[in-house]
Amino acid sequence: MAASAPPAYHDVVSPEEASSFRSSVPATQVELHISCRNLADMDVFSKSDPMVVMYTQGMGSKEWREFGRTEHIMNTLNPDFVKTFTIHYFFEEMQKLRFEVYDLDKNSAKLSDHDFIGAAECTLGSIVGEFGGRLQKQLVNPKLKKPGTIIVSAEELSDCKDVVTLQFKGHKLDKKDFFGKSDPFLVFYRCNEDNSYTAVHRTEVIKNTLNPTWKPFTIHARALCNGDYDRSIRVECYDWDRDGGHDLIGIFSTTINELNRTPGLSFECMNPKKQAKKKGYKNSGAISLMQCKLEQQPSFLDYIRGGTQISFTVAIDFTASNGDPRNANSLHYINPYEQNQYVKALTAVARLPPTWQVSHEFPLNGNPQNPMCEGIDGVLASYYHSIQRVQLYGPTNFAPIINQITRIASAAQRESPGKEYFVLLMLTDGIISDMAQTKEAIVNAASLPISIIIVGVGAAEFDAMEELDGDTVRLSSRGRTAERDIVQFVPFRDYIGQAGNVISGARLAKDVLEELPDQFIEYMKKRHYRPRPPQYNISTLTGV
Repeated sequence: MAASAPPAYHDVVSPEEASSFRSSVPATQVELHISCRNLADMDVFSKSDPMVVMYTQGMGSKEWREFGRTEHIMNTLNPDFVKTFTIHYFFEEMQKLRFEVYDLDKNSAKLSDHDFIGAAECTLGSIVGEFGGRLQKQLVNPKLKKPGTIIVSAEELSDCKDVVTLQFKGHKLDKKDFFGKSDPFLVFYRCNEDNSYTAVHRTEVIKNTLNPTWKPFTIHARALCNGDYDRSIRVECYDWDRDGGHDLIGIFSTTINELNRTPGLSFECMNPKKQAKKKGYKNSGAISLMQCKLEQQPSFLDYIRGGTQISFTVAIDFTASNGDPRNANSLHYINPYEQNQYVKALTAVARLPPTWQVSHEFPLNGNPQNPMCEGIDGVLASYYHSIQRVQLYGPTNFAPIINQITRIASAAQRESPGKEYFVLLMLTDGIISDMAQTKEAIVNAASLPISIIIVGVGAAEFDAMEELDGDTVRLSSRGRTAERDIVQFVPFRDYIGQAGNVISGARLAKDVLEELPDQFIEYMKKRHYRPRPPQYNISTLTGV
């Protein structure tokens, strides 16, 4: 079901929330690149497999909230992470950051399942203020004498929307393996303002060949050179080793302008150590450009301005695990002085009168022929009416409502491709009865114009929800991996003030919608859907 108007927040805006409405305050968007050096080796038979988690603090709060995670890199104590963090820098504020480094031991999103290497705290201003925007700090771990060092580099982002698609192949690369040939891969580095280099992309590894052809890849021009097409790009070719001690084959440098102007360009792959030691050394092979395509990538707003509709559905958990609504301890308790945690609801799992049959999907307003609600006020009115009529029951099944949205999105994709996108917001206490079916439903939905946001209500553990959120490990079911990561999970308790009655609604809205634009763009790009010309005659937009 869809609301015909975007939600409005009726709770009192706290100082913390007010900070999110700072559009008039000068701010700079910066990109943080993370590297580590000399990390402690936490593995017995190999090296550590590190990943970095970044945390931030809200204004007036001492609580650390996870901001994002890098990818994890196998078997290395000196990782250069490709995944970056983009954050607004406010000159007049003290923006505290915390970085935690983990050695990943299994395919799990729970940090407690991995070995903690060390942590470092600083402010965003201290990074930006360092020479070249590069801060180096020792990691701290009371259990380790030398956990290692973290290096954080910051650079202001340009407004460049261009993306570049590149493909390369190698020719007669050096043989590095004793019993085979080489297992080559490429690493691309951006030149920073202080002439240091930061890794921004790695290709896949091509096994046992001296003449590899790597797959095409697409990268933001601002990531590769910050929109400066004459800025140097450094490319290093390595022979992959299982123990993480990858052997350098050779290096070359180029620019986007050079790549874009010269089809079929070939570079000599030079190894500095071999060049210095061997007389008559020519090169360690060649790397040739197969394609370079530079184009402007439309933004999320370009599609919205072009008339793409966002259909917004809210599903609410009406199962018995939430507690009797007449009890003050219930998550559904109707408090005359304060809204409960389930006020934005639309579809649910419950037993309905008059037959009291278990229903996994029903219209909150009681009208199957017209399940639409008039904005958030209509949603709230329907919720308050329904919670007094339904009998809470079980089990808690997610798959039916996901499959329902999937059917709707599939029809829209056939009838009006690229013109409609669906967002399902699910509010739940975390108890899920059909995990296998839900995973399969999400994998099926990942190829359609769908994003799923799950908000965990209450104090329960949300391990199942973390698994469904494929940020760390892409969700799979029955041997199939989801085409896209379409699930975003946030625990609602992170947005409740210390007194237990102040809800950070604005911050919640920001976080639950944070991944939506990228998920939307990824879908449109995979299907080659371009935005239509701006619909300037449209005065209002439905959805959010």
